[in-house]
Amino acid sequence: MDIVEVNSAATYQDALIALQQDCVDSGASVGFLPPLSTEEAASYWQGVEADLAANRRKVWLALEQQQIVGAVQLALCGKANGRHRGEVEKLMVLQTARGQGVGRALMLAMEQGAREADRSLLVLDTRAGDVASHLYRQLGYQEAGHIPDFALRADGKLAATVIFYKTL
Repeated sequence: MDIVEVNSAATYQDALIALQQDCVDSGASVGFLPPLSTEEAASYWQGVEADLAANRRKVWLALEQQQIVGAVQLALCGKANGRHRGEVEKLMVLQTARGQGVGRALMLAMEQGAREADRSLLVLDTRAGDVASHLYRQLGYQEAGHIPDFALRADGKLAATVIFYKTL
């Protein structure tokens, strides 16, 4: 498996849409509800592309035999008092590649990229009870707290989110 940072998502748009749909359809809480339409996903990735061009975001991909099996993003805070921090977003791994270290490898590459971008604090959130919480704790992220009723689930119920942070 190779982990690569990309400067453009447009080149990979179809594969990124398929990854996003696979994750959303399998219940991942990445800001979308199933079924995720191709149009909605394409619109999202166009926004990511604009952020990449403006240096407001970084994206890493996990490639297995040149096929995308995972991705993670780092949103770079541009505020004068926040240029030391970034927000980890959209850690996604194909269902067929889960449990094989893809998420861990993506997170470690992202953290190195954050250091290279002079970021010393990372924050993220994940739905309470999701398997990702275990990974984040293993990687040294500290739980800062819970927010109840933060995200709408596919079944129409509200779910809490857990906020994590890590000092690099």
